Amino acid sequence: MTHASNSSALEQNYPAKPVHIIEPFGLGGGPDLLARALAPKLSQLWGQPVTVENHPGAGATAGPAQVAKSAADGYTLLINTSAQAYSAAVLKNLPYDPLKDFIPVAPLTSQPYVLAAGKSAGLTTVGELIAASKAKPNELKFGSTGPGTGTHLGIVKFNLRAGIKAVDVPPQPTDGIADVIAGTIEGRTTYMMAPISITLPQIRDGKLLPLGVTTARRSTLLPGVPTIAEAGVAGFDFPIWYGIWVPTGTPAGVVEKLSNDIRRVFAGPDLHDWITKHGGEPMSMTQPKFARFVQEESESAARLINAVGTKSK
Repeated sequence: MTHASNSSALEQNYPAKPVHIIEPFGLGGGPDLLARALAPKLSQLWGQPVTVENHPGAGATAGPAQVAKSAADGYTLLINTSAQAYSAAVLKNLPYDPLKDFIPVAPLTSQPYVLAAGKSAGLTTVGELIAASKAKPNELKFGSTGPGTGTHLGIVKFNLRAGIKAVDVPPQPTDGIADVIAGTIEGRTTYMMAPISITLPQIRDGKLLPLGVTTARRSTLLPGVPTIAEAGVAGFDFPIWYGIWVPTGTPAGVVEKLSNDIRRVFAGPDLHDWITKHGGEPMSMTQPKFARFVQEESESAARLINAVGTKSK
């Protein structure tokens, strides 16, 4: 049987066995929660088990590294944030190429981050954060899930726009978003950005103080918190978005089926309601349009990094 006929048979029968979704940020993070909402819907549609596996670490690059070397057959999917596009511009010496080694399949949602400070920092507004930084340049510290992730690039963009000079505290190799949040609460870092849905418990307990949300509109989850643009950093807009990727070489018919089926389940009321409840907005694009979107986001990140003048090793 030829390679072409093998591919055709794979496309016609897909999926014929369990599908695995690899998640790179750790249990309880935004991609993990979304993947666990998506998986049963795809399982129901396909009549096959769909499981979610957490592979955090290495600045959220361990998961993509695993998917990049997986069989290109559609049975190992990567759920990732905008970091999948940004890391191509920000990181060198990765064991994979974020653009060349993956095919973008489908976008999932877009939502704001919240810029937050630990209670011990004594900062309650964006203006106070900016003033504290200017009073003590390079003394405030910020945390993130690592270079190339949205939590890092968002703060880089914010610092640049706000004129803040602060110290970047990189995560430990095994740190996930929960560890970054804990670091800010405990005072190891002064401020950070994270998806709103996973910081709400700490915000409600008063352990984290929300300073501003990163999108052009306020969040329904934090309606009393201003946008960063409203708080004085004019024009600031930095949403986090999520998507699905597969390894390069995955048959076109499998990619098309994945794209169509993901869009189909996202059009249903259950996932739509789940997403809005968690402060997001569903995204819908054809696979070619999403591929162009990922490329454009990578180019935008490269321009930002060039403006800052740094690139991580």
